[in-house]
Amino acid sequence: MMINEITGEECREVLARGSIGRLGCSLDNQPYVVPICFAYQLDYFYVFSTFGQKIEWMRANPKVCVQVDEIVNQSQWVSVIANGTYEELREPQYLVESTHARQLLEKRHRWWLNALAERRARGNDLLIDPLFFRIHTDSVTGLRALAEGEGAGAPQR
Repeated sequence: MMINEITGEECREVLARGSIGRLGCSLDNQPYVVPICFAYQLDYFYVFSTFGQKIEWMRANPKVCVQVDEIVNQSQWVSVIANGTYEELREPQYLVESTHARQLLEKRHRWWLNALAERRARGNDLLIDPLFFRIHTDSVTGLRALAEGEGAGAPQR
């Protein structure tokens, strides 16, 4: 197996194809990683959520990262890490941006389910305030693994 770095452009192509990743944030030297559903466009991840630990931590420390993978098997995969800054899209100040986030996410199947299901599983509050946030991508890095003798193309989905 060979592992090689990929270009920033290739990283952004992987992010644009993705819809599920892992969000890493930290507070008081404690890391926290959670899965997220997202839409990626023009150096921004757009995410729907409800208030909880990740939002609380990102409000206190907006420096975050997102990891996105495309995995075919143990020896053929691509992994991208994007470092960035959390921005909450509160209305009415960010009405245009939150509307844009909703429009992008609505193209994803059941885009809202994870955030609401998680919140409802922990309580009986059916009046949950949804929120949208975005992560402005400051830098991206990525690796591609290929089995010996495989071509240099991205893994097929």
